[in-house]
Amino acid sequence: MSSPIHILHLHSTFSLGGKEARAVRLMNAFGKRARHTIVSGMPDEFGAREVIAAGITYEIAQNAPSLTGRPSVSRYEALARYMRRFDLVLTYNWGAIDGVMARRVYPKGAPPLVHHEDGFNADEANGLKVERNMYRRLALPAAHALVVPSETLEAIALRAWKQPPARIRRIVNGIDTALYAGKPDPKAIPGFRRKPGEVVVGTLAGLRAVKDLPALVRAVGGLSSRVRLVIVGEGPERQRILDTAEAMGMADRVHLPGFLANPHRYIGLFDILALSSRSEQFPISVVEGMAAGLPIVAPDVGDIARMVAPENAGYIMERGEVVRLRDGLQALVGCAPAARAFVGERNRAKAVAEYDERIMIARYAALYDEAMGRPGTLA
Repeated sequence: MSSPIHILHLHSTFSLGGKEARAVRLMNAFGKRARHTIVSGMPDEFGAREVIAAGITYEIAQNAPSLTGRPSVSRYEALARYMRRFDLVLTYNWGAIDGVMARRVYPKGAPPLVHHEDGFNADEANGLKVERNMYRRLALPAAHALVVPSETLEAIALRAWKQPPARIRRIVNGIDTALYAGKPDPKAIPGFRRKPGEVVVGTLAGLRAVKDLPALVRAVGGLSSRVRLVIVGEGPERQRILDTAEAMGMADRVHLPGFLANPHRYIGLFDILALSSRSEQFPISVVEGMAAGLPIVAPDVGDIARMVAPENAGYIMERGEVVRLRDGLQALVGCAPAARAFVGERNRAKAVAEYDERIMIARYAALYDEAMGRPGTLA
């Protein structure tokens, strides 16, 4: 067996969110064919390492050049020198774009690089920054390919970042849909027990400002029925969410168990999956909810309206409106369980047909092999 290839991952953050979950899933799928070095632009943000499978060879880089700071020739040179020891470099989101620029400025001896863009933080949720668009235009020609998960981001890459169609690869996020077919574990969410007669609204999200989870708390607080809200995830917005629940007089109906691995074990405990994000592209949590047979209520951001089954389309609401989000939830909370189940069944059928991870893994493996000029290495 040939030696495993060495992949460098330059992440904006490696706390567990959608892009990190996908990156880890690919690491797990590549198995012993690759070993990995992981750099995070945010110090100590390495929560996603918890879902790296046993037997995967990886390290958290200790002395890598910083991905943050003012652009400078010395930073680019240091990054380029560091990257030369690897077979393939994978960069993720704006927080790692300096790795791409370093390769543009110092291409000699550089390994192939694939850049991934999965969406935007709160500072670009309502509009792209012109200077960042210009920087991407300058940097991205150094990438073998730019990977995006959504039609929305594909259009941005073409229009705002001026990337040629041949460089852009749209690969939709996928999961192991078969895992979500079974019954959930009623004890999988610590401290949570369903009460008779209540409807459970759940979400899976990093507790970050762009997810606008206080808005979801306010929307649930405005419902007329008996509803419990479960928010699975961890992050800096935790106290703000708790404060909002307290202010709404519903602290006893909002449950935050923190980060939980293996969502297939517990997502089926929800009756509805809800999002309140100000910016999304192709959220894995929506695919997970669909695979578990749940109806989805969410703002019309990214590709969500195109992701869900047609029967779910009426519950994708105008973005930025808590009242609309509340109305979408009320429509599902107030209907018969069989009606919710029907929408969920249609979502599951679409997830199985279009979003199974086998397709995603094969496409990423083929792309990375193409970038290295080594067909059959990962695929």
